[in-house]
Amino acid sequence: MSEGIIIGVDLAKNVFQLHGARRDGRVLFRKKLTRAQFRVFCEGHPKCLMAMEACSTSHYWARELQAMGHDVRLLPPLYVKPFVKRNKNDAADAEAITEAALRPSMSFVAPKSADQQAATMMMRTRDQLLEQRTATVNALRGHLAEFGIIAPVGIKNVSKLRSILANASDIPTLVTEMAKLHFDRIDSLSCEIEALAAKINNHCRESDTAKRLRSMPGIGPIAAMVIEAFAPDMAHFEKGRDFAAWLGLVPKQHSSGGKIRLGQTSKMGQRDIRRVLITGAMSRIAGYARQNSRAEPWLQDKLDRKPKMVAAIALANKMARQIWAMITKEEKYLPRAVAT
Repeated sequence: MSEGIIIGVDLAKNVFQLHGARRDGRVLFRKKLTRAQFRVFCEGHPKCLMAMEACSTSHYWARELQAMGHDVRLLPPLYVKPFVKRNKNDAADAEAITEAALRPSMSFVAPKSADQQAATMMMRTRDQLLEQRTATVNALRGHLAEFGIIAPVGIKNVSKLRSILANASDIPTLVTEMAKLHFDRIDSLSCEIEALAAKINNHCRESDTAKRLRSMPGIGPIAAMVIEAFAPDMAHFEKGRDFAAWLGLVPKQHSSGGKIRLGQTSKMGQRDIRRVLITGAMSRIAGYARQNSRAEPWLQDKLDRKPKMVAAIALANKMARQIWAMITKEEKYLPRAVAT
C-alpha cells in the first residue's frame, strides 16, 4: 500500500473529481474522471488512502474500494466545509476533502454494509408512506369540510368520513367520486404500511440485537429496527456518552473564560434514532401517568423540576447510554433494582 499517498474524491453521479497528494500536502495530481474511468483508475492504482464525503453513494463506493484493497475514510460534510478555499467547485471540494482527511483529530463515518443500507431503505420507505397517507387524509378532510362533512383528526377516523359521506344526500356526485379516489389511496397506503410492519416484526423476532433492544421499556419493533439499521458499530464509541452525543442528545455549549453555558439540545446527530428514543421516553413517562404511579427516583426528580419534554430528552439520553452498554456487553436490559 502506498502509505504516503492520499486521494480525495468528490463524488457525483457521472463525473468524479480527484485530488491526489502526499501526506505532507504536496499535490501529485488533479483528475476529472467519468464513472467508468474512476473504477478503472481505482483498480489500477496502488493501494492507498482514499477519502470521500459521507453521502448517499459514498457507502457503496467505500465497499467497492475496500474490496480493491484501498483504505477508505468517509468524512462528515460539515467537517470538510471549513477547508474549502474561497470559490466553490468540484476541484476545490476534492482538495478540501484531502486536507480534512489529513487532520489527525478528524472524525470519520463508518461505512455501512449492503444489508444495513437495505434496512435503512425499508425504514425510510415506511416513513415516506406514512407521510403520503397523512397528506392524503388531510387533503380529504379539507375537501369534505367545504361540504360540511367533519370528522376528528387521525387515521382511525377515516371510517367516520366514509360513513358520513355515504349517508349524505345533498353531496354532488363528482365529490363522491373524488373522495373515493382518496379513500382507495388511503387503503392502498395502509396495506403497504402493514406489509412493512410485518417485515419489521419478522426481523425483530429473528435478530438477537433487536430482541436485546426490545427488552428495554419504550423500545418496540420499530424503534429496535431503526436503531439496528442506522446505528454504526458500537465499537466505534469509547463509552455510552459518546453514542448519546453522536445522536445529538446533549446540550449546545457556549462556554468561554472558564464559564460553562449550556443551551438547547444540539440535534446535531442521527435524527431517526434520536426521534424514536425521545418517542420511547415520552411513552414511558405517559405510562407512569396512566398508571397514576411515580417514576423511578432519577426520572421523577426530573419530572418534578423540569417540563415533561426536557425530562423525556434526559431519559432518551440515558436510554442511549444504556443501549450502548447492552449492545457492547451483549446483555438484555436490567432495571436498576434488579441490576443491583
